[in-house]
Amino acid sequence: MKIEDFIAKIEEEFDDLEPGILKPESNFREHFEWNSINALILIALVKTEYDVAINAEDIRKSNTIRQLFDIIKERAA
Repeated sequence: MKIEDFIAKIEEEFDDLEPGILKPESNFREHFEWNSINALILIALVKTEYDVAINAEDIRKSNTIRQLFDIIKERAA
């Protein structure tokens, strides 16, 4: 599991994200409108792609892509 692949999947899923804009240390909430619908999309993406369950609290406590990725990676192990 690589963070670059995770970022690419996020950029694919959210149409308003320009490919290449997100970096591991990016605060994902600053790059597109953050709301409950987008949170659900992200939760579904993680479940589908990695078979890992995350919740709103995981997203809320993650400021960067790397922090969220680390949660997913830890649960996937």
